[in-house]
Amino acid sequence: MKLALTDLIERVSRDDAASTRAFYESRPAGVGPSSMQELLVVRASRVVDPTATRAVEHTLDIEGRSVSVRVVTPKDGDVNGVYLYLPGGGFYMSSAASSDARSMRLADAVGVAVVTVDYRLAPEFPWPAAPDDCEAVALWLLDVAAERFGTTRLAIGGMSAGATLVMTTLLRLRDRGLAMSFSGAVLEAGTYDVSAQTPAGRTIGDEYFIEAYVGHVGDRTLPDISPTFGDLSGLPPTLVVVGSEDVVLAENLAMVARLSAAGNDVDLRLYPDVPHGFTSHPTPVARRAALDIGAWLGQCLDGESE
Repeated sequence: MKLALTDLIERVSRDDAASTRAFYESRPAGVGPSSMQELLVVRASRVVDPTATRAVEHTLDIEGRSVSVRVVTPKDGDVNGVYLYLPGGGFYMSSAASSDARSMRLADAVGVAVVTVDYRLAPEFPWPAAPDDCEAVALWLLDVAAERFGTTRLAIGGMSAGATLVMTTLLRLRDRGLAMSFSGAVLEAGTYDVSAQTPAGRTIGDEYFIEAYVGHVGDRTLPDISPTFGDLSGLPPTLVVVGSEDVVLAENLAMVARLSAAGNDVDLRLYPDVPHGFTSHPTPVARRAALDIGAWLGQCLDGESE
């Protein structure tokens, strides 16, 4: 399998590869919370310095409930598009504020307003709370983007659980005839089968976050939970970003194949020697991936007419 993937892996300089490997060799492997007690400790430890961000938090009243979003606009004020971002965290420890730094970098590099959703978290709010919130904000954005941001150029993206929610949101929008209102989607290392029915899905089948998110659901092959089982036709161009050492690599390769087989435009970017969540780490390979994502988004948004 690794030999077959060699030609797909992005080329990086020898120095960048060595620096990135050194970072991971000195960094303990991350392990997600395995109980509610551990989860609460992790959540409490995530403190964001309010002086280090220019994000503005807004509470939206959508369909009788409140949904919080954080908005970052380009430093120069020139908005060329809007990027709806769904952060990761296993559906149970996401934080929109923790994405502020990357949102500011992307906003300035690409000239987009980044709208990050603080969706409700499991186990307090299990499925379908998170996809409900993400869909609601996507529909809100379709209504207000022109007036609020001065543009109708939209893209959507997310990392890990956020990438899963990107897929469920797009499937919901597609069923409303609205998916192509987004000119592109970025999927960073998503989890697309939480039913453990596929070989790829079984690699994470016993993780606590799955029980927290869908422990109450009998059939976890519902596309709104496990998008890999859905009809994936009629979706916007998609960029799939994943590391060669990611535990969900097989799931992402399977999603690339499923999206392509359904007739969608798909671009795979596979980066060498990096694990899950690498795009949030301070390494040369992560910086290269950020540049690639920004360039891809810029091309998608530039191709849209007002």
